Amino acid sequence: MIGMFVRLAAVTATIAVLGGCSLLATPDPVQLYRFGASAEVGEGQVLAAPVQVSLRRIEFPAASKGDRMLGITGAEAAYIGGARWVSPAEDLYAQSLHEAFLSQATRVRLIARRELTPATRTLDIDVRTFESRYERPGAAPLVVVSATARMLRLPERTVVSERTFTVSQTASENRVSSIVAAFDIATRDLNTQIVDWTEAAVGR
Repeated sequence: MIGMFVRLAAVTATIAVLGGCSLLATPDPVQLYRFGASAEVGEGQVLAAPVQVSLRRIEFPAASKGDRMLGITGAEAAYIGGARWVSPAEDLYAQSLHEAFLSQATRVRLIARRELTPATRTLDIDVRTFESRYERPGAAPLVVVSATARMLRLPERTVVSERTFTVSQTASENRVSSIVAAFDIATRDLNTQIVDWTEAAVGR
C-alpha cells in the first residue's frame, strides 16, 4: 500500500525539483485511465419543448483536481503512484455529466458553457468529495463521490432547489483497475441522481 502511493508533500517537493531538471529526464512509467465515459452516446433523445438548463460551473476539490487519483487512509492523504487520469478529473466529470443528460433526460436539455442558446434555468455543481478511502493499508478502498447541485431560475437568479448527493462504491480489490472501475460506477450513479433531480426541479 505504502509503495502504491506518493505522499502529497513528496509530490510538491518533486515538482519543485523537476522544474530545474533537463527535459530529457525519463519519467516513471504511468498508466492512463478514464471514468464516466458512456459506451454508447448518440445524438440523444429528441425532446419536445425541452427546458433549457445551462451548466454554469463545476467546482472540484483542490486535492482532487488534475490528473492524479487521491487516496485517504485515516488522516493521511496520498496520490496513487504510477496511475493518472487521461484528462483532468474535473474535465472528465463534466463530460460524463453532459453524456448522462444526453442519454437519460426526458424533459431537460443541458446547455454547454460555451453554447449561446438562451436558458431559463442554470445548474451549478459543486463536487465536494472525489477520493478513495482505505480503512487500513492494503484493504480494498471505498470510493466516495459527493456533489451539491443547485438550480437557479433565470433571469432573477433565485435558487429553485438545492441538494447534496453522495455515492459510495467499494472497489473489488486493491488494484488500480478496480479502483478506477469503482470511480466509474460511483460517477455514473451520481450523475443519474443529478439528472433525475434536475428533471424534477425544473417543474418547481
